[in-house]
Amino acid sequence: MEVILLQDMEKLGARGQVVKVADGYARNYLLPQKQAVAATPQNLKWLEQQRVRFLKQEASEKADAADLAKLLEGASVTEKRKAGEQGTLFGSVTAQDIADKLAAQGYKIDRRKIQLEHPLKVLGEYDVPIRLHREVTATVKVKVEAEGALEPQAPAAAPAPPPETPKPAAE
Repeated sequence: MEVILLQDMEKLGARGQVVKVADGYARNYLLPQKQAVAATPQNLKWLEQQRVRFLKQEASEKADAADLAKLLEGASVTEKRKAGEQGTLFGSVTAQDIADKLAAQGYKIDRRKIQLEHPLKVLGEYDVPIRLHREVTATVKVKVEAEGALEPQAPAAAPAPPPETPKPAAE
């Protein structure tokens, strides 16, 4: 079945593109989710009329993504987790954790745009790519530290002896 995509789809095509997909995929997913419309002659005419609007919208989204990428290039995230002696984490740092930390800094990034192949399970510093647009990718530094790491502290001073109270004189 041929459909017209109404939004960009990873590994399928761009907005406004006519693609051929399996009938079940179109009927059960793309059409009900309003991510595509059937490629009928009437819808193809509508597509030609909307092509300029799609191009303007695409240019606007790409410009916004490029601006956000410039801001994100200087951003860094520090995640503290419990870790073993060899530096392996009890648990892992996921894309959702990174998205939450970025949201705390004022960046609203969807976790699906954070391109982590595998969750981070070892202490260290990582460069994590964030795909903001089909053509725009930013990189964020993620530092994974041990929670409760021993920090050098000054030696504790010995407690001072309590002040002596004067004894009453014996008469």
